[in-house]
This record gives sequence, C-alpha cells and structure tokens, in this order.
Amino acid sequence: METTKLFLVTFFASLVGVIPPGLINMTVAKTCLERGKKNGILVAVGASAVVFIQALLAILLAKYIFFNPYVKNMLLRTGAVIFFLMAIYFFVKAKQRKTKIKVYKHAGSRSLFKGMMMSIVNVLPIPYFCTIAAAMSVSGKIQYDALRIIVFGIAAGTGTFVTLYFYVLSFLKIEKKTASITKYSNYFMGILMLVLVMLTLARIIYTWDEG
Repeated sequence: METTKLFLVTFFASLVGVIPPGLINMTVAKTCLERGKKNGILVAVGASAVVFIQALLAILLAKYIFFNPYVKNMLLRTGAVIFFLMAIYFFVKAKQRKTKIKVYKHAGSRSLFKGMMMSIVNVLPIPYFCTIAAAMSVSGKIQYDALRIIVFGIAAGTGTFVTLYFYVLSFLKIEKKTASITKYSNYFMGILMLVLVMLTLARIIYTWDEG
C-alpha cells in the first residue's frame, strides 16, 4: 500500500512539474517541429531516462544535500552558469537568418542523446525530487529499501514522459507554422534561461543568508 502511494504521489508530482514551459518540454516541442514526431518522442524518452536516474540520486543524496549548504550552493551555482550559457546560445540561434526547416521522417539516436543531454544539464529536478522524497518519509529521514527506490525512479521517469508525450501531440497540430514558431521558440527559450538564472541566483542568495 505504501509503495503504491509512493508511486502515485511521485508520478503526479513529476507529471505536474513538467507541465509549465521549461527547458525539457520546449526542447521536445522544438524537435517535433523541426524533425518530426518520432524524433520528438525519442527526445522525450532520453530526457525521461535521465530523470529516472536523477530521481534515484535525489533519494540517495537527499539528506546530504539538505543538511550541507555548501553542496546545495555548488549545485545552484553550476545550474546558473549552465542556464546563462544556454540563454546566449538560444538568442544567437534566434538571430540567425531564416532557413528552410527540414522535417526528418526517420528517427535517429541523435534525438535520444539530445534529450538525455538537455535533461543532464537541467539540475533542478534533483532538489525537487529530494523534497518529494523527504515529504514522503513519515519519520523525516530518508529510509527507502531497494524496491521503493526503484519505484520512486520509475514513477518520476514515467510521469515526465507522459507530460512530454502530450507536448509532442500538441505541437504536431501547429506544424504548418513551423518556421515562425521555431524562431520565436528560440527567443522564448533564451528568455526562459535568463529567468532560470535569476531564480537560481535568488536561491543562492537565500541559501547564503541562511548560512
């Protein structure tokens, strides 16, 4: 019963956490527009696989991260630098001259690795899943057996994939406006990265004040 509860709570928390436009889901959307449905799904699969691993790490590192301000601060600083560099990349890409978009009918491993890499650089799910893991522990301590750790990871990865798949289906409906949407999605991604930088810096300052 407790294991089922753990799965459901983690699944829906992961599903809801990916609904707002963010790094991963917008990458899936852009890939759908530029390379087709199959490649979009592969990006979603790659990202979800990494989320599974991040969720496992979150449980194992939860106590250490929450009670070690230095580690928490370093994770946030790393995230801020990555988001800033990605903001520059998307703004530069948005400024490039308009080129004809080719939609690839065949899916490739490149899309799978793209999803994995975009998910790897996004360090925000780790503290997010740490919070969920801590909240699910009645005693306030992270005490999970091997089965529950695996269930937690599967629920996190599955919830992420379900939301990303809905992004695939949604963006396929506006395929005719691919060129203009791709251009503005680059601007959107750049702005999103800057927002994430500011939020991360705010959390760094907040953590520093706590110390």
